[in-house]
Amino acid sequence: MALQKLRSRGKQINVSRWVTCEAHDREIALSVDADALREEAKLDGCYVLKTDIVDGTITKELIHNRYKDLRLVESAFRSSKTVELEMRPIHVRLATRTKGHVFVVMMSYRITQELARRWQHLDVTIQEGINELAELCANEVTINGAMCNQIPEPRASIKKLIDAAQVQMPEVLPCRGVVVTTKKKLPSRRKMK
Repeated sequence: MALQKLRSRGKQINVSRWVTCEAHDREIALSVDADALREEAKLDGCYVLKTDIVDGTITKELIHNRYKDLRLVESAFRSSKTVELEMRPIHVRLATRTKGHVFVVMMSYRITQELARRWQHLDVTIQEGINELAELCANEVTINGAMCNQIPEPRASIKKLIDAAQVQMPEVLPCRGVVVTTKKKLPSRRKMK
């Protein structure tokens, strides 16, 4: 029974090709085949990539590079679950709403990628830059009864981020009188059914 467990464990951790287990008078002896171990060690650090692409249509270097690019996909999934993007399980009933949520998250991810590329020469993380930009505001101005939002000259740190992102800020924005509601205010304003 113990010998079977040991052999099973040897197969599980891939040492059974160079380690053998034998039982002699209630003692279990492990022996290492040095030649087999040396042959096995030749492949240490190597791996095999298998693809269904027809031989000769793509180079092995390109296959290797595409495999290494999977880290970018994994990084994207991690980023999409962070505080900035918050792609968490959402409970909606319509497929169009789920697709809409995923679209917004993927668009946000794409924007963060672009900001990372454009801000790479600045000593700022994406989150720090977004937090800095969140302090940008507009002044509501009324001229002859017409309302508009005037964007004041941003401070130097914000201007540096905007310039690096190659964004042209307008001087004024139309004021539509729309009330923006945060999550904290929303429940008290909902209509009861």
